[in-house]
Amino acid sequence: NACSIKANVVASSDGVYQYKTIHNPEGIGKFYLGREIAKVMGHEGAVWLERPSRSYRENPQNAIDRLDLKSTDVVADIGAGTGYFTFRISPLIPQGKVIAVDIQPEMLELINFVKNEENITNIETVLGDVDNPKLSPSTVDIALLVDAYHEFEYPREMMLGIFAALKSGGRVILLEYRGENPMIMIKGLHKMTEKQVKKEMNSVGLVWQETDDFLPQQHFLVFKKSDVSRSNYN
Repeated sequence: NACSIKANVVASSDGVYQYKTIHNPEGIGKFYLGREIAKVMGHEGAVWLERPSRSYRENPQNAIDRLDLKSTDVVADIGAGTGYFTFRISPLIPQGKVIAVDIQPEMLELINFVKNEENITNIETVLGDVDNPKLSPSTVDIALLVDAYHEFEYPREMMLGIFAALKSGGRVILLEYRGENPMIMIKGLHKMTEKQVKKEMNSVGLVWQETDDFLPQQHFLVFKKSDVSRSNYN
């Protein structure tokens, strides 16, 4: 009935998030702009991130080729995990660097181990918070989020932090499994529709540039830091 439905929804004090006691078991019961936030894959899932089938199921090299990298770029790999993209981007930007950001120290330990073993000098690791990527202002050319954004516990705060870290004209590039396609065998909360991503990025002042579906299962979405005053979105 109406009373039980109302009791199930609790808005946060700032009005940004809603919380529900009855929700998808794959989610955390927290909702942002109508979307339930998915549970985080723990470091125990590191083997899955490095699975051999990833190269042909997701074609990550094709995605990297489309990043349009310059040799001096600073790329922030947000939710870097085991560094799957970090280590593939690093040699392409010899005068730049990759900043691998994750909230799980175990993931960053894996990246640091490989980095030191292979004597890679243009990778930095940053332990972020759930609501702060811990990046310096106006230092990043590209913020790359691969199958990570849908798990952000504080998506608005994280994206405001990423926005601040971008240089003028900097880009945010998201890869997310296509939520419009029920044939993609990924749990529902770990997929996103183009419409939802646009809504959430626009809400923090990012300007949509393009959506390309050249990858087998994922959207490739590009947003740019606009010249609009941040005061409109704080």
